[in-house]
Amino acid sequence: MEQRNIEFFWDAASPYTYLAATQIEALAARAGAGLQWRPFLLGKVFEATGNSMPAAVPAKGKHLFCDVQRWARHYGVPVAFPKIFPVNSVLALRAGIAAGAQGKSAAFALAVMRAYWAEGADISQPASVSAAASAAGLDGAALLAQAQEQPVKDQLRANTEEAVRRGAFGAPTFFVGEQMFWGNDRLVLLEEFLRGKLAA
Repeated sequence: MEQRNIEFFWDAASPYTYLAATQIEALAARAGAGLQWRPFLLGKVFEATGNSMPAAVPAKGKHLFCDVQRWARHYGVPVAFPKIFPVNSVLALRAGIAAGAQGKSAAFALAVMRAYWAEGADISQPASVSAAASAAGLDGAALLAQAQEQPVKDQLRANTEEAVRRGAFGAPTFFVGEQMFWGNDRLVLLEEFLRGKLAA
């Protein structure tokens, strides 16, 4: 049987993406699935689909951090709501594309999301992105330079447009073929689908 592949569209600015990112590698391993980390720009997805972040809805925003804290306790992972929210994640996402070209997609994504969601770093700033790169075993200065190259910028745009074309409207978004799963709380359904316990 051919191995299935999970495409994980992520934006470090999303708290639920951070939560899902802490779990997705173990899930893929349990299900015997491949995993591809694909940075995309959530703000542009919102623009294209007419959606908005939960924090933009006052009642949702009021509940957001409580919910995120509950999930973090459930997973046993650290979380501290950042002082700068929302954050401009474009540089971090471009760096994620560049890190992927060096085979460090997961390490960098986890490092930059941990920096923002657990350590309060301002990931819109080059110094924070460089530090996350170093934590992932990459040359921070070199990665920042690569993040400014046009092919990297083009790839981030292409990832975002592709996700929208395939039906994405928020983050995290996961695809297994053409089957889409959206949200940290859909991980259980994603795993059941991969295990053949849930029909498409």
